[in-house]
Amino acid sequence: MKTLVLLALVGLGAQLVDGSLGMAYGVTSTTLLLAIGSNPAAASATVHFAEIGTSLMSGLAHWKFGNVDWKVVAKVGVPGAVGAFIGANVLSSLSTEVAAPVMSLILLTLGAYLLVRFTLRGIDRRHLGKPVRKRFLGPLGLVAGFVDATGGGGWGPVGTPALLASGRMEPRKVIGSIDTSEFLIAVAASLGFLVALGSQGVDATWALGLLAGGLVAAPLAAWLVRHVPPRMLGSLVGGMIVLTNTRTLLRSDWIDASDPVRYAVYAVIYAIWAAAVVHSFREYRKDRALESADALAAEAARTHDQIELPADGADAADLRRDVTAGRPIDPRD
Repeated sequence: MKTLVLLALVGLGAQLVDGSLGMAYGVTSTTLLLAIGSNPAAASATVHFAEIGTSLMSGLAHWKFGNVDWKVVAKVGVPGAVGAFIGANVLSSLSTEVAAPVMSLILLTLGAYLLVRFTLRGIDRRHLGKPVRKRFLGPLGLVAGFVDATGGGGWGPVGTPALLASGRMEPRKVIGSIDTSEFLIAVAASLGFLVALGSQGVDATWALGLLAGGLVAAPLAAWLVRHVPPRMLGSLVGGMIVLTNTRTLLRSDWIDASDPVRYAVYAVIYAIWAAAVVHSFREYRKDRALESADALAAEAARTHDQIELPADGADAADLRRDVTAGRPIDPRD
């Protein structure tokens, strides 16, 4: 019973992070299953079975809050499903110990880029709304789906930063589209594991525990991503990627850092991450203030054009002064 409660709490926390940042459900859940004795293939299979339900609920919630670009979902999700099916079969017979550090290094680079970009520059509005090219989304989905199945998680960490880096979609749209398309990846990976493993090693009870927590968190995460400022969201995603993949690299056979070294590196990353989020929030407030000032100026100009001002006299001077100052106009004047 304690294990089920723990799994439900992990599922809730993992989905809350995944739904609001576009990543980490699979990574968090798979890590727990490995810690309590599951083998890699069975752990990934169990998590993907749970993700069928959580990703469906998350996708519906994101759709309700207007966070989904369905064209992107189709163009990245279908190739992703193919990659996930292949990856599930590969994981059943191959180890990912060599591939994990390589992928972590790539993701760490992407994470650092995103952290710097969104902290210092925010969103480049010139490219927002432009369609993301299919020749980019297809290969991205294929690779992300393969990594997700073989690593027990990775659809978000690979897909989210790549789409954010394109600069053509708002962060909430990126996260909503990635989370929604994850349903296709979860179904394909689960089918792949069933073909390769049958039902051996897949604990349906554990999957239901993860699913229960994830279903509770999905609607809340979809609401949260709509209300978190995009600039802050980009900094949060970048910091999450940097921290997660730095941890993987420091623990890998490539580096195998000692505990004091790892903790010192983590402390530095946390400090930089916190400073980046605070700076992003302050810049967001400045941007909002400027947008509000521009909107007020535009409204004053529009009102000025719509009012037929007296040709001359004291009344005309007073009326012009009121319009210019942005004060309400009494129709009786």
